[in-house]
Amino acid sequence: MNFNFTEEQQQLADALRRYLDKNYGFEARQAIVKTPAGVSAQHWNAFVELGLTALPVPAEQGGFDGAPFDVLVVVQELGRALVVEPYWATAVGVEALKLAGGAAEPENAENAALLERVASGEIKLAAAFHEPQSRYDLFSLETQAKETGDGFALTGTKSVVQHGAQASYWIVPARFAGEVALFVVARDAQGVEVSDYRTIDGQRAATLTFKEAHARRLGDAHAGATTWEKIADYATFLLCAEAVGAMDALNHATVEYTKTRQQFGVPIARFQALQHRMAEMLIHAEQARSLTYLAAARYSSESAEERRRAISAAKVRVGQAARFIGQQAVQLHGGMGVTNEVAAAHLFKRLAIIETTLGDVDHHLERFASLPGFAQAA
Repeated sequence: MNFNFTEEQQQLADALRRYLDKNYGFEARQAIVKTPAGVSAQHWNAFVELGLTALPVPAEQGGFDGAPFDVLVVVQELGRALVVEPYWATAVGVEALKLAGGAAEPENAENAALLERVASGEIKLAAAFHEPQSRYDLFSLETQAKETGDGFALTGTKSVVQHGAQASYWIVPARFAGEVALFVVARDAQGVEVSDYRTIDGQRAATLTFKEAHARRLGDAHAGATTWEKIADYATFLLCAEAVGAMDALNHATVEYTKTRQQFGVPIARFQALQHRMAEMLIHAEQARSLTYLAAARYSSESAEERRRAISAAKVRVGQAARFIGQQAVQLHGGMGVTNEVAAAHLFKRLAIIETTLGDVDHHLERFASLPGFAQAA
């Protein structure tokens, strides 16, 4: 399978990298993280001008109808620069509207309107994957929905919603009539409480509390569970892509540091033992990249088993690679590797959070092994 970027994808990646290299250096990123908002409206507007928000949106709603691999290209570059703006959360929300919303259908004009506003950069989205008790179980849901005269009312709590406070609308799963259903909840709806905070990797997350909050059902109630799982798989391979970008940046930072740090009168990059370690870091990153690209290609497969297998395999390999590269980078940086003054420490933190988001290595190993055909193959 050919994983080379197309000419258009490479041009997009190059343009985004040039912008980030010029305007989103480590010091600029740290300044954004320390602001009360934790994100930059200026950089978000620049992403809109570059067409990033319109990329995953269907052409009918003013977007570029980008495929999963197109979005991967963008997220990989954002991961390289440790971008804290809510692109991943919004892209996942767009996929949710596309999968569950049926935006092309006349009766779902509201979903189409939301997609148009995302494409123009007017609004952001977020998906509420977790509840306090759920850990990695997508279907451990205590949030309940009940029908009202003008829609639905949600009651429950969603925890660690990435960029939840920055979103204008949330995609929220809840129990309704004994099944998993998906709902759209507006940020300014009655009965909603938002607690925003910064996570250890410099990103933003929020706890959402719904008390009879007004909501609109998204898609067919009977297909909620399968749709929600596919949305989570989309979010997972994009996280893997972000991790690949971060690992590339961490490998580069480590090599550059070892060229400047001297021991016994020579740069430590000349020590053969350390060269071997950095070569192994590169191998881990390349293996993670290959499985991530395969996951992006398999995401749209008609076989749900094939999709699950590829996504979980990528998340496992990325998690293993992220831990190895992060630990080696910290050791090769020495004491500097755990200080907030160098990018390596923040890259390691971000990789650690990605590894534990939407299922860690053990969770996805278990998921992979539970798929039909694994026992026979083993």
